[in-house]
Amino acid sequence: MNSDPLPWPEGTGRIILDEVDSTMAEAARRMGALDRPTWIMARRQTAARGRRGRVWTNPDGNFAATFVIRPGGNAASAALRSFMAANAVYEALALRIDRDRLAVKWPNDVLLNGGKVAGILLESSGRAGAVEWLSIGIGVNLEAVPGEVSDAAFPPVSLAGEGGEPVDQDEMLSMLASNMATEERIFSELGFGPIRESWLRKAARLGEVITARTALDEFTGTFETVDEAGQLVLQTSKGRMTIPAADVYF
Repeated sequence: MNSDPLPWPEGTGRIILDEVDSTMAEAARRMGALDRPTWIMARRQTAARGRRGRVWTNPDGNFAATFVIRPGGNAASAALRSFMAANAVYEALALRIDRDRLAVKWPNDVLLNGGKVAGILLESSGRAGAVEWLSIGIGVNLEAVPGEVSDAAFPPVSLAGEGGEPVDQDEMLSMLASNMATEERIFSELGFGPIRESWLRKAARLGEVITARTALDEFTGTFETVDEAGQLVLQTSKGRMTIPAADVYF
């Protein structure tokens, strides 16, 4: 299963730092000066964060990076890149552990043996409805499980802790960058359809009953699909429901 790191994609920059508060914050500080799609990786983060302002703990040896691009288009189009990132993370990890033990969880997590091994965070900026910059933050538990997390619905796990083959931060960056460049090429040439189909093949609990919790409500039903806008589609007792944003539990 082991393999050499994938080649670095042409036309993509990389910045590797020993320590930052968070790679997302560093991306915000640097993006105005970037002239190409760029990965910003930090060997250590001191104030990382996840979705909805949640703390993301990043023990030494784990992976933290942000991919900064100028995607063009609107916010809805930019948001679809979370599925591209999930596919890229999944395929990178599948080079180091049996892919049957991996799954993607809507909207933006990667699971290993049912526990959370990676998380993805998107932040965009722009004006007049157009996205000028998009930052895709990716955290992967390569070596260690965050000790501060004890009550998560999907307890964190690490690649090493679940028996995966060793991979260091630089190797993971190369694999992710190569995979993400492939996803971008598919998206630009063929649209979201192939990205969506690939993601659905990897999806946890597809066809099974799950629960989606929004800020105001909770919906339980059969996970039918993800639609062309990236929304969760559930078949519930009240009929078919399309959910644009929620946390999923099962």
